[in-house]
Amino acid sequence: MKILVTGGAGFIGSHLVRKLLSAGEQVTVLDNFSTGSRANLPEAEGLACIEMDVNDPKLAGVFTAGQFDAVVHLAGQTTVHISMESPELDGHENIIGSIHVLEQAKRTHVQRVIFASTAASYGDVAEEKLPIVESEPLRPLSFYGLSKVTVEHYLRLYQQAFGLDFVILRFANVYGERQGNGGEGGVISIFAKRLAQGKDITIYGDGEQTRDFIYAGDIAAGIYAALYTKHVNHAYNLSSQTETSLKKLVSIFADVSGRAIEPIYKEARQGDIYKSMLANGRARRSLDWAPAVSLHEGLRRTYDYFAQQ
Repeated sequence: MKILVTGGAGFIGSHLVRKLLSAGEQVTVLDNFSTGSRANLPEAEGLACIEMDVNDPKLAGVFTAGQFDAVVHLAGQTTVHISMESPELDGHENIIGSIHVLEQAKRTHVQRVIFASTAASYGDVAEEKLPIVESEPLRPLSFYGLSKVTVEHYLRLYQQAFGLDFVILRFANVYGERQGNGGEGGVISIFAKRLAQGKDITIYGDGEQTRDFIYAGDIAAGIYAALYTKHVNHAYNLSSQTETSLKKLVSIFADVSGRAIEPIYKEARQGDIYKSMLANGRARRSLDWAPAVSLHEGLRRTYDYFAQQ
């Protein structure tokens, strides 16, 4: 399959590209390198890399030349607090950029678009409704979450109007090697990097807030499954379906790093969800996917990666 991965030189993209290449796919990465890096990508046959923003008018030429079978759309602004500080930037990168990708996919008869959505689409859901299922109403608390929900609606209407198939993947908090400091799940990379440097770590809030942490390699496997599933035009949560508090996260890091950790506590940040856990039953059934890497093992890999930098 000929696959375009927008944002493919980013954190999740770097894991996905390795998965696709190992499966023998023909991969083209398109990235503006604002947060991604060529160093994240392997040197491999079957991999092409184009430096370009999805809002660049030359995107049309990439699609015309590529004649892609599928597009995995990862490119975008991924940080909640930046979206709250600059809704216009967030909307331009995440909504307008996505429309450009969909227009070119429609024009060149791409068979399927895989879209990276987010747990932030659901907003702050009552504890009794955890784990969150895909039918839960979407009530984002941040402009980042709102932009992802908006693109989900665009995907559904493109399918109805033009027959462009899609799979929406709502990621829980993704972590792993090559992660930057921003974006969802970035708390793990921030903690890992600071601990590897012998520095203190800061928790914003009381430490009892929870997240559903999912290893990036498991996300890559889920995206690969979405490329081939017969169950298209649906949204799927990709998650561990496990609720982990930040205090618990610190205790696992203490075990992995072999050091005592006393975090610094500061006031919670605007737009941050307090508790989150996503149900993954639909992905298990329809994508034949399940997370394979435990949080302890994933944190060990992540900590070791930053310790070696």
